[in-house]
Amino acid sequence: MTVEDWLAALAAELHRRRIDPAEVVAEAAAHLRDSGRPPMEVFGPPTAYAVTVVDSIRGTAPPRDRGAPRLQASNISKRYGRTTVLTGVNLSVHAGEAVAVIGGNGSGKSTFLRICAGLDSPDEGQVRLRGTIGYCPQDGGTAGFLTPDEHFVLVGAGRGIRRTASIAQGRTAAAALDWPRGHAAKPARHLSGGTRQKLNLVLAGLGDPDVLLLDEPYQGFDNGSYLDFWQQVWQWRDAGKAIVVVTHRLAELDRADTVLDLSPRNQR
Repeated sequence: MTVEDWLAALAAELHRRRIDPAEVVAEAAAHLRDSGRPPMEVFGPPTAYAVTVVDSIRGTAPPRDRGAPRLQASNISKRYGRTTVLTGVNLSVHAGEAVAVIGGNGSGKSTFLRICAGLDSPDEGQVRLRGTIGYCPQDGGTAGFLTPDEHFVLVGAGRGIRRTASIAQGRTAAAALDWPRGHAAKPARHLSGGTRQKLNLVLAGLGDPDVLLLDEPYQGFDNGSYLDFWQQVWQWRDAGKAIVVVTHRLAELDRADTVLDLSPRNQR
């Protein structure tokens, strides 16, 4: 199927479902043009992608069957000196569920995620985790002198994955995020901010963890890569993962199953 045929099929399916196809088709066409990859590889069948778009726009996706709890944060409180950042925060995330964490600057979103990841300790409360965990920080997280392949090997070794398998998994996941060609051998310090963040996201998913904690992982992404990111989140969710995404894009909250608002008025 050619790009033109795929876009025409997408437009026809959206029109049949009473959705104006112009903006969606234009965005998909621009993404395909930038990536240079076949539409079936990027988006899948046009009818299936149309269903995803419609569900996202209308918020009419059918209720999902949740699995067992994977992450339970109970009564989490945190202070830095005289400043209280978190007060009595509770969150339960089940297998096959994606949660969005929102709140203004300074509301404790990143702190809460670090506590859930075990990188920081709460002053009160506890976190219970069932399974393995992958964490993507908002910034940092990569070593400037290591190439992407070396990152894959390093993180893979910590998760019991052989060198060749780590590189293969990392490259495959990076390709799904439109990894720029010729970057595999570049030290991370020579990569753009957006590409380094893609590397962080790939490292979080390496080894197939049960829980993924993602702190605004799309920083520096273009629109096409941002769409790829949410496609990846949904694939993880469909595979039974528990995902927590810190986000400031309130217009995108319908992409998650549950929302945790850490604004002060919503904390105890």
